[in-house]
Amino acid sequence: MSQTSPSAAAYGGFDAAWCATDLGDFRPCASTYERYPIDSVPPLEPGRFTGAFDWFGELGDPVDEQVKLLDEVSAELAGLGLALPADFVAFQTRGGGHQALDEVSVTACWTDISRPLPSPLRDGAWLVRFLRDQQDCVIWYLYLRPTGEAFVVFSYYEYEELYADRDSGEPDERLIAFLEDADRQRAALVWCAASFEEFAFRFWIENQIWNRSGDDLEEFDGQERAYLEHYRPAA
Repeated sequence: MSQTSPSAAAYGGFDAAWCATDLGDFRPCASTYERYPIDSVPPLEPGRFTGAFDWFGELGDPVDEQVKLLDEVSAELAGLGLALPADFVAFQTRGGGHQALDEVSVTACWTDISRPLPSPLRDGAWLVRFLRDQQDCVIWYLYLRPTGEAFVVFSYYEYEELYADRDSGEPDERLIAFLEDADRQRAALVWCAASFEEFAFRFWIENQIWNRSGDDLEEFDGQERAYLEHYRPAA
C-alpha cells in the first residue's frame, strides 16, 4: 500500500518541498540544490497570484512560435480532457515571459516544454515538463488532473526519456520495475507550488536575490526585502 507523509494530503497527495540553491547568508545550501521543507520557505499569499503577474511587470506581446507550441500542447491535452493553466499559457506565450526564468537562473536552468506525459502514478493525471536544470539535476513539471487541479512538481527524473527507454525495442527490466512501483514514483515527484505563477514568482525572486549577492537587507528592493524578512533572526 502506498505511504505518504502526514502532510501529503494538503499537497495533492505528495510530499512537499522547495528545490533551490542558497540565498547567500540568508539561507545556506550544501550543494548546487537542496530540498527545503515547504514550511521553511517564505509563505506566499495565494490571493496575490491572479494570472496578471503584477509582481513581474509587462509580459509583452505574444510570440508566434510560442503560441504555436502551446496550441499544440493544448490540443493534445484537450483530447485527454485536460487543459493548460491560463497563467502558464499567458507567461509562456509572451515575449517578456517565456525566457524570463532562463535569463535570471543562476544555475543555468532553461525552459523546455514537453508534450503531455502520463503520470507514472496511473491516476489519470498528466505531466508537462517546462523547466530543467542544465545537467538535469532537477526538472519541473505541471501536474494536471482530470478534476481540473493543476500544480507544480519537481523530480530528479526526466520522464520523457524514461518513457522512451521503456518503449524501446529492448527496455531495461529495472526501469520497468521502477516505473511500475507506485511508492517509488510518489517519492520521485515532489509538490512545490500550488500554481505556475506561484512557482514562477518564488523562482524569479530567489534568483534575483542571489544575483545581488548581498547580505544587507537595505541592498534589496522592497519586494526582495519582504521575502528575505522571513530569514531575519528573531530579535
